[in-house]
Amino acid sequence: MSSDSPKKTALVTGASRGIGKAIALELHRSGHRVLCISRSLESSRAVVEEINGDGGEAKGYAVDVSKPDQIKATAEEILKEWQLVDVLVNNAGITRDGLLIRMSDEDWYDVIQTNMSSCFHWTQSLIRPMARARSGRIINIASVIGLIGNAGQVNYASAKAGIIGMTKSVAKEFAPRSVTVNAVAPGFIESDMTSVLNDEIKDAILKNIPMKRMGKPEEIANVVGFIASPLSNYITGQVFTVDGGMVM
Repeated sequence: MSSDSPKKTALVTGASRGIGKAIALELHRSGHRVLCISRSLESSRAVVEEINGDGGEAKGYAVDVSKPDQIKATAEEILKEWQLVDVLVNNAGITRDGLLIRMSDEDWYDVIQTNMSSCFHWTQSLIRPMARARSGRIINIASVIGLIGNAGQVNYASAKAGIIGMTKSVAKEFAPRSVTVNAVAPGFIESDMTSVLNDEIKDAILKNIPMKRMGKPEEIANVVGFIASPLSNYITGQVFTVDGGMVM
């Protein structure tokens, strides 16, 4: 992004840590103003301060993305302040693992609401100004689990598969308005969730990864940065698997 062009606005959900934080920092480096969504202002404070301290522009918003009313109210506030969100990254997600036969209604509902329904509500709330401007990027963070499934994660797999279907459908609806909608499907990525796994489980995971290592959050952020850039102008409705060769 050239220094004399207007600064574009990017919104990243789940921006406080892991993949979301890496994406927020990558979009900052490419010249975007970054709006960081997390459950509390305190949780996103570190990434907001890091971006602002590096000469960028960032602002945090506290939103429970499982609550549609909170999403809609915050989106309205954001559009009043910035008029247009140029890049929307739906990254927020949780896990509530368990076998189907023992999974509670609450564990099913919480994962579907947080991981998939939040994508619908953020997209619906922010896409109209993109369509009017005939410019915009929606990037949904799915997972290879949404493509191949995983025992003990029927809720998570369903949510991520739903995100892929949503991505392709919204891409078809808004392609005539030059708004692109794509998904990134990470494999196993080094994170707080994977750091607590014991060596036996990690070894079993690595056996299924041809590159024999987990990915880094920055490797997901790099792909998001590409999709958010003008280099991807003619790409929409696609799923980019970033998984060390798990899904071929």
